[in-house]
Amino acid sequence: MSGLGGRAADLAVSGSTFGSELRDYLSERWGWLFAPSAKDLGFAVRTSAAAILSLLIAMWMELDSPQWAPLTVWVVATASRGESLSKARWRFVGTIIGGGMGVVLIAAFPQQAGLFFIALAVWIGLCCGWATFLDGYRRYGFLVISFTSAIVATGAISQPDDVFNVAMARGTYIMLGTVCEAGLAVLFLPNVQQQARVRLLGKLKQITAKVAAHADVLRAGRFDPETEGRLLTELVDANTRIEFDVLEMGSGTRRSADHARAVLARLLAVLARAQGEGTDIDVDRDLQAARNHIQAIIAPPSHDRFTFRTRSPRHILEAVLNGLRAATGIMGAWLLWEVTAWPSGPAFVSFVALVYGLLATRESPALASPGFYRGAVWCAGVAGIYAFFVVPAVAAPEYLALLLMIPMVIGGLAARAPKLVNHAFSFNMFLPVLIGPSNLMRYDEVSFLNGASAFLGAVIFTRVTFGVVFPFRADSHLRRTSAWVEQQLRLIARGGGQTVHQWLAINAASMVRAVRSCQGVPRDVMLTYMGRHLNAMVMGMWVIELRNAAALETMPVPIRRRLQVFLRAWFRKGDGAAHLAQTVARSLRNDRDVEPDIRIALQRLAGKMLPPA
Repeated sequence: MSGLGGRAADLAVSGSTFGSELRDYLSERWGWLFAPSAKDLGFAVRTSAAAILSLLIAMWMELDSPQWAPLTVWVVATASRGESLSKARWRFVGTIIGGGMGVVLIAAFPQQAGLFFIALAVWIGLCCGWATFLDGYRRYGFLVISFTSAIVATGAISQPDDVFNVAMARGTYIMLGTVCEAGLAVLFLPNVQQQARVRLLGKLKQITAKVAAHADVLRAGRFDPETEGRLLTELVDANTRIEFDVLEMGSGTRRSADHARAVLARLLAVLARAQGEGTDIDVDRDLQAARNHIQAIIAPPSHDRFTFRTRSPRHILEAVLNGLRAATGIMGAWLLWEVTAWPSGPAFVSFVALVYGLLATRESPALASPGFYRGAVWCAGVAGIYAFFVVPAVAAPEYLALLLMIPMVIGGLAARAPKLVNHAFSFNMFLPVLIGPSNLMRYDEVSFLNGASAFLGAVIFTRVTFGVVFPFRADSHLRRTSAWVEQQLRLIARGGGQTVHQWLAINAASMVRAVRSCQGVPRDVMLTYMGRHLNAMVMGMWVIELRNAAALETMPVPIRRRLQVFLRAWFRKGDGAAHLAQTVARSLRNDRDVEPDIRIALQRLAGKMLPPA
């Protein structure tokens, strides 16, 4: 009996373990759907309702392509109201410019298809290339210009005289979708002004405390590139969020954004000085300056005119490759249409431009394309079920709207799951486009299959071109970024007005972007890259301080000349001129007119060289 009881107990334990593992597996795999958080469920329901509302209004207005309105809702929808406002603003600007450019292209080449598509490809390449220089939704604005130009121009190929009407219709869908999303966001997200203020101040205080604690660790001689990289990532992410929080805070808070960016810039200087063995006085000075800027947000001074500006890192080679890839893709899509005489060719070309633009908004387009493709397949499958079985069975738009809520809410929940965000990206936006609800007709089998094949063909074509035309390789990307850093490190000796804070902010953003884009790189390779980049940031800080000192008119001429000799050598050789810093430091050892900061900068540069790649 005891043996039977023991086996029964073992079976019970194993059954309990199996049940626990099964629950953990289901929670990890499907928790986003069956156990979503209140915030995620609110986002999914709110955005789905806005998409349905825009569709119903577009059908009530008897627009010819009402499905584009809900696509706009899903494009501009984000978890925060400030982010949605920023995205909608740049989408408006991009749509106006892109629509105008589409009209110009059709007017310039009404009968020359070859010249028209060459001009379109060059224009889209320029937009995608220039977008590489920008961050946030400014980049998105240029990408909207590119694919809106293609959609308007290709939509009027068969009837060039209607190009202005096509452009106006496109703008109407954009405005309708954006207004619906913003209206429901106001209802679902009340009291955002105070919440944004509390969130911004809380984040700044939290990250200031983290940096202060990490600076003590660095001053103790314990340097860890991974920890430093995580902290820099947090600083860069916080800098991105500033614009959205200030938009939510409302008018009259413009200076809060400048003060908040100044806080993060000062914290970057704290990390650089602590890592570069700067004096405690300098580190504490930057920490106190950061706290003073936080206080200026809490209690804004009267007649505050403080401004603080930074700019994005500009990798020219990356911009050229992105532009050439996009231009090649458009030319390839046109040639495919030209050779096959595909009736859905114009739709295929416009989908290619749209998918290129949407993927280019992701941080790593090549890494995002597989998920985007899988979401597109799911989108075509669900759209097929609705087009063949659901739409013919309903007699009123209101019933169709209720039935569309089911896949839309599921797609909205998937958009909040990190592993499925790229799948949901394509599923949510193109589902109403493929179903194609309209007052005038419903899609028959042939129309649906033509539209779905053009869409899936565009997604597959784009994925192939991402892998064939200048494919993304993490090791090459790291080498190019390292070469860019070394080049910039030499150039700052010449001048150009770049401040210490701008130098640190640009390099922090560049390093974080590279780390996120190259997640498959071996850990030792990534740590080596991060160490080199962090070293370069510190060396650049000291070079800029020497450059500023050499530009002072009050500095004695002999000291200025020695510093200028060193800066010219640094411009030619980069960190290869570090030995000269030691020589200059020795020559100035007994000169009482030399500021302590100059001595420290020369000593630190003499002892630092970039490790080999």
